[in-house]
Amino acid sequence: MEPMKSKIKEMFAPAKKSGVGGGGKMNVEDLEITPGGMLVQKRDSGSNQTPISIPTIKVRVKFGSSFREIYISSTASFGELKKMLSEHTGLHQEDQKLIYKKKERDSKEFLDVAGVKNGSKLVLMEDTASRERRCLETLRNAKINKASKSITQIRFEIDKLSEQVTALEATASSRDGKVYEKEVTDLTELLMSKYVVLDGIVVKGDLNLQKKMQVPFGHIASINNLLCLFGL
Repeated sequence: MEPMKSKIKEMFAPAKKSGVGGGGKMNVEDLEITPGGMLVQKRDSGSNQTPISIPTIKVRVKFGSSFREIYISSTASFGELKKMLSEHTGLHQEDQKLIYKKKERDSKEFLDVAGVKNGSKLVLMEDTASRERRCLETLRNAKINKASKSITQIRFEIDKLSEQVTALEATASSRDGKVYEKEVTDLTELLMSKYVVLDGIVVKGDLNLQKKMQVPFGHIASINNLLCLFGL
């Protein structure tokens, strides 16, 4: 590392004065290395320096039996190229394999670092294993969302029935209140039917905990007390 710093300092040390004119000076701190490995002067966004234009290159990508010509920045990543290819081929970028010089390239790798130039040829292949994993994940998430919505809906219906349980219990506790057996049995059957549906929803993890929390045990005890009034 030290020899490299010495060379850099020598390259950009103050030039010796001559009879014609003086020399300029550039510090090591004013330098940066581009993704392509070139040593250049740092660009200051707040200065009046003329911005350095990044060239656009054309690459040919073989997919199946056909070729796609893609125009892209020379300093773009393979991931950015995959996004563009997704629009041209309809192939999801997560399901793509890009081969350059007989080697699969990582999405985070840069084109210029890998040596991709104007006119370079690449091969695009479908990653079937990745597609299958993504499809399974999509199906799993859809199933979880459906189960969550079902639990929420049942909870709403149970809450409505629980309000009726509270009202019946209040009536039965009052001096002049009168509760009919059919009211209690009908309400009990409705609640039990909701619990059966809830029990039939197969879920795991946090969603299973959410499912268990939907059973209002206090109202179940109230229903039992009301049933006892009629010897049921």
